[in-house]
Amino acid sequence: MDARPNSPEARDISYHMHGYTNARKHEEAGPLVIEKGDGIYVEDLAGNRYIEAMAGLWSVAVGFSEKRLVDAAVRQMSKLPYYHDFGSKSHSPLIDLAEKLVQMAPVPMSKAYFTNSGSEANDTAMKMIWYRSNAIGQPARKKIISRNRGYHGVTIAAASLTGLPNNHTSFDLPIANVLHTSTPHHWREALPGESEAEFSSRLADDLENLIQAEGPETIAAFFGEPIMGAGGVIVPPAGYWEKIQAVLSKYDILLVADEVICGFGRTGEMFGSQTFGIRPDIMVLSKQISSSYLPISALLINEKMFEPIADESNRIGTFGHGFTGGGHPVAAAVAFENLKLIEERDLVGNARAVGAHMQKRLRNLASHPLVGEVRGVGLIAAVELVGDKANKAPWETAGALGGLVNGFMQQNGVISRNMGDALAFCPPLIITEPQVDEMIDAFERSLEAAVKQIPQLARAFALQSGAGRQPPSTPVAGV
Repeated sequence: MDARPNSPEARDISYHMHGYTNARKHEEAGPLVIEKGDGIYVEDLAGNRYIEAMAGLWSVAVGFSEKRLVDAAVRQMSKLPYYHDFGSKSHSPLIDLAEKLVQMAPVPMSKAYFTNSGSEANDTAMKMIWYRSNAIGQPARKKIISRNRGYHGVTIAAASLTGLPNNHTSFDLPIANVLHTSTPHHWREALPGESEAEFSSRLADDLENLIQAEGPETIAAFFGEPIMGAGGVIVPPAGYWEKIQAVLSKYDILLVADEVICGFGRTGEMFGSQTFGIRPDIMVLSKQISSSYLPISALLINEKMFEPIADESNRIGTFGHGFTGGGHPVAAAVAFENLKLIEERDLVGNARAVGAHMQKRLRNLASHPLVGEVRGVGLIAAVELVGDKANKAPWETAGALGGLVNGFMQQNGVISRNMGDALAFCPPLIITEPQVDEMIDAFERSLEAAVKQIPQLARAFALQSGAGRQPPSTPVAGV
């Protein structure tokens, strides 16, 4: 870090409070200041180049230098830099985007509603669900079920849906009427000898037991990501979504698919709902909708949602909800152009083909002594690291090994993110097979660097390889 008093790093420490950051450690270490982006790469102030293995925050589908999105923003900015959709107002980019999204949906949808972020969209979905319950004469149906380790955002309601302790601790969350059920992580949560199908059945039973305990007449909706993202890239086990949806259908409970990470190609299909056979009443969209070049998010709602809400707005005189920047014309124009690019360049097909290569390369590391599980679909994956493979136990404290390897990855030119001990891989959809190899080669070097920090493993490697030699890329049997 540049420690000069007037350096960008020092000024950042003085004036900027960061999200998802230990504020005291930041005062000591300072920021990594990213100055440029080009394709899948970003560059810091010192000129160091990195593969952005997280596509920013799971989101930059078309890479960091797409001129067509810049041009779309400039054209719209010069024509109509701002307008809104309150009081029956609209504008062309918003109409184009709404039509495009409804037509793209994998199940029949009625309307698109626009917000600025995934958190705002999930908050809005909750409000719509409560509004609808009142409209259909079922005011007791206000409870919402999400899942432990699920991630749905950070605003008060969305953070309540999120099932991660650090999003609740000291924030006095979750709020009332938000419930959490089991995490569909077979490797970590299954009973000894329990198959994926058996595990899925048990989780469906957990959900039904929760519904029965709370009273089915009080449960309005279930929120779930097709693949759980920030909770560790948890891929649902065989039969999971089919069995969960059967329970929801039995009790007439709405299903909200949070497609904020999975949507627009990430899983090798346009939507994660297609990958896992999900039939939602509401779809929540953000991130790759505009490749995060500008903030925009959307909800798609079906007729079952829209018709009662429309009737209630007629009874009251308005639907009393909206955002100043919701459906911003510049963001909408950029999103529309971004979706055209995803389709024209078949980035969904690229995610499927290059994603298969990424998954294979990562799974080849499964026998490494630090690797507990490799999981993922398409161009999203995680490698969960362990200190003890037999017991799936962490090294030292939970998250220590993930943080160590993540630091080595940055030194080796790859920006990733450790969620505890799970290292995530979610590169831009434009990535090529040689670039995947570059990324995973750096990950392998980072694993080898971490081995040197763990005395037991370092000694075992030294015994096998001879003193002073580098740890091999293949593990010592039984370590």
